[in-house]
Amino acid sequence: MDPRYSGQDVVRCSLCKSALAPMYCSVCHTHLCKDCVEEHFSDKSKVHNVVPLQQFLYTPKCQDHPSKQCELHCKQCEVPICSQCIISKAHDKHEIVDVMENYRNKQEELKHDLRELEKIIFPRYQEVASSIQVQKGDLSRKSQKLKSALNNQREALQKEIDVIFKNMQSKIEELDCKYLSDIDKQEIDIKHAIDEITEVILDLKRLLEAGDVCFVSKYKSRNSTFGKLPPTIRAMYPTFHPQRVNREKLREQFGSLSDPPSEPKESSSGLQPLVTKQASHTDRQLLDVPLVISDIATGYVNQFCLACQSDEEIWTCGSTDIIKLFNIQGTLQKSLNTISKSWPEDLTMTQGNNLVYTDYNDRSLNIVKDTHIQPLIRLKGWRPRGVCSSSFGDLLVIMDNDNRKQAKVVRYSDSKEKQTIQWDDNGHPLYSSAHFKYLSENRNLDICVADSGAGEVVVVDAAGKLRFRYNGPYSTTKQSFTPRGITTDSHGRILIADYRNDRIHIVDQDGHYLRYIDNCGLHFPYGLCVDSMDNLYVAEWRDTSKVKKIQYCS
Repeated sequence: MDPRYSGQDVVRCSLCKSALAPMYCSVCHTHLCKDCVEEHFSDKSKVHNVVPLQQFLYTPKCQDHPSKQCELHCKQCEVPICSQCIISKAHDKHEIVDVMENYRNKQEELKHDLRELEKIIFPRYQEVASSIQVQKGDLSRKSQKLKSALNNQREALQKEIDVIFKNMQSKIEELDCKYLSDIDKQEIDIKHAIDEITEVILDLKRLLEAGDVCFVSKYKSRNSTFGKLPPTIRAMYPTFHPQRVNREKLREQFGSLSDPPSEPKESSSGLQPLVTKQASHTDRQLLDVPLVISDIATGYVNQFCLACQSDEEIWTCGSTDIIKLFNIQGTLQKSLNTISKSWPEDLTMTQGNNLVYTDYNDRSLNIVKDTHIQPLIRLKGWRPRGVCSSSFGDLLVIMDNDNRKQAKVVRYSDSKEKQTIQWDDNGHPLYSSAHFKYLSENRNLDICVADSGAGEVVVVDAAGKLRFRYNGPYSTTKQSFTPRGITTDSHGRILIADYRNDRIHIVDQDGHYLRYIDNCGLHFPYGLCVDSMDNLYVAEWRDTSKVKKIQYCS
């Protein structure tokens, strides 16, 4: 029986015939126990090759030389080969390795792939699968919210039309009352005059019939009085001039729906995000001269970060324990105090539209639902800096350890740690320690960290592999590049607050500098975020402590 197919049988030594044979001579095709190996090598007529039996059993036969066992592997041809293949020079100048060494390397590769599938890729697919119902609910919620907004606008316009209609109708009814009162009075006067004339006619007839000279001589005519008829009342009504309904102007008055986002494309990591972050509306180009649309005075002495709750409202924080929500007109909508009474380090909005803030002193991440704050994650030995919500609904957090000598990015799903990003391929730290750091996820799932201590932006892919570092075009920098806030837009462009130079850097998703936003009167730009229409919100750190809304693309 071929020994490769009899591994389940007990194999005895071919020499002593009794002991188990864990060894095999691939030259003599002989099974050997450990005690008989030396005796077998004493036969000098052949060059023996004794290997563990398990290695022989898993070593294939050579395709070109069926009688030979493959002991080597050709890397160029990706096939196992035997010693006869080497002699024949069929693989001359090819890189040759031991077949078992190649087998062990492949085993390690398989183990690595298995770990990656089990720990990273498969859990993400599970997350996407488990998030489908959430996505459906979110879709329904957004649809209902949009329909409600449409209905509210319809009711508002209808209300205005009703007001106009009622005002005009009221004027007509006032005229009706006035003219009707005059006509009623005239009717009474006419009836009274008719009664008088009727009585005079009867009196005249009686005088004529009586023929009394005395009474007839005293008669005085009243015809001149009755001959003057009262004036006729003419109702003078205004004329209504209806305007032709202009559908275009009516649509403009009603409002419009923005173009829906384009379909999400497959990300560079091979995984399609659950929701493509800030999906592109159109091919929106950068403006040569960005425009400041509005600004909001927040009242902070030092202002740090901000997060868009919607296109109409924005959360802000500064050097107090108060977090404030403003509308874009600058009216304070609500405010709340942090649990620890320390100021927040950073803010972000979850896919469920709940606010999350990091508390460096308290080592915690906290979530705000309505006006109630709940602790979400409490770290041990680490303190959170920046935070952002990912396209998969995870939270990405950049943090320092307590001794401020290490920094890392951690991905959390439902408050459970799923991924840690800390070292590059050479085992060197990706991020500096003990300095302000903020982060944002790009639409291609890259994780972009503004590392002020290193004076650079560090960008890694979804698996944590370093893609590039950006430290600004030095030829035009007034002072050293000091990044603070960071965000990304619907085109994958990265926007970075360079607060010492009063400007915003715009970089493409591969780290190529595009241009500055530096002509908008910025003072110490710090926190950044963009809304669904790619309007940029900039939190100024001090001097003004304003939030400026800037249009930077068409």
